[in-house]
Amino acid sequence: MSQIPVEDQVAMTMNNDEIADATSESNPVDSCSDDFEFFTKIGLTKLQEPSLEHTIIKASFCTGIGDQSELAKKINIVAIHKNSHSSRSREARADSFQVFAKAVADKCGGDANLKYGWYGASRNEICEIVMHGFSWCNTAAGNRYSISLSPAKFAFDSVLSSEADENGLRHVLLCRVILGKQEVLTANSNQFHPTSPEFDSGVDDLSAPRKYIVWSVYMNTHILPSYVISIKTPCLIGSQGFLEANTIKPNSKWVRFPTLISMLSRFLEPSQIASLNKNYSDFREKKITRKQLIERMKEIAGHQAVAAIVDLFAKKENEGSSSSSSKGEAGAAKGR
Repeated sequence: MSQIPVEDQVAMTMNNDEIADATSESNPVDSCSDDFEFFTKIGLTKLQEPSLEHTIIKASFCTGIGDQSELAKKINIVAIHKNSHSSRSREARADSFQVFAKAVADKCGGDANLKYGWYGASRNEICEIVMHGFSWCNTAAGNRYSISLSPAKFAFDSVLSSEADENGLRHVLLCRVILGKQEVLTANSNQFHPTSPEFDSGVDDLSAPRKYIVWSVYMNTHILPSYVISIKTPCLIGSQGFLEANTIKPNSKWVRFPTLISMLSRFLEPSQIASLNKNYSDFREKKITRKQLIERMKEIAGHQAVAAIVDLFAKKENEGSSSSSSKGEAGAAKGR
């Protein structure tokens, strides 16, 4: 596989992770944006909404959220900014990315395994990354040893890692990533380099990755920030005030119902949150079955959103519950 030019490629998230191309010539940009001065003043350019490039990036994000889910319908993409690598330092990082992509491709038989990955953080952190690159002290990076990004079809995970600014906007980075040959890393791994020269990056699951893991020694040569997507959600509510349950947890992937409702409440409207809590209350009072509760949650919030949260929190909840298994907790199994 030949090296893919970074500047003229954008991703269309599809089931098979194929790439749809859109050249910069066919996608005009608007360099003026009073509403996003914090991005334009560091050299980012706002994409015009009718452009092909804007359409592709928007479609990629929406597919990663779940096109038909209630959550996707309520998230409004306010703006998309492109990193044109205008400064000398950013141009140098882009050139370095190309050099390393070629080196990894040569090592891996011609395929550098180039992908797009999502990274959610605060607006200030994203500005720092665009200007100066990643740092091990980035708050959303996971740990000082590596940077974790979400695959293109799991944009929802990056939204959960983002932080709302003073205007209620959340911002996520779409980055080009050199993955090369990957090795599986365990959760909370302190590994800070490949186990052998054979490997170039890490992953949580080879067959169905949810995380692309790039070690800190490679974070500014193997990751290239390409776009910033700014989104508005209708409702951002805290996570307090939900009842705990006292039922044996299932054997499949699970997360406590209160945790699931709490995470969904960040994106849903008050009427939907009230409906979720009403159904949860009915379940605790044995008016509906656990299966009925799960189905109603998926109807209200969307299957994609529920499944994403279950996958994201399953391991953490299972580890946390091992020390207090005598209490028991009700869980929502991932829908099949």
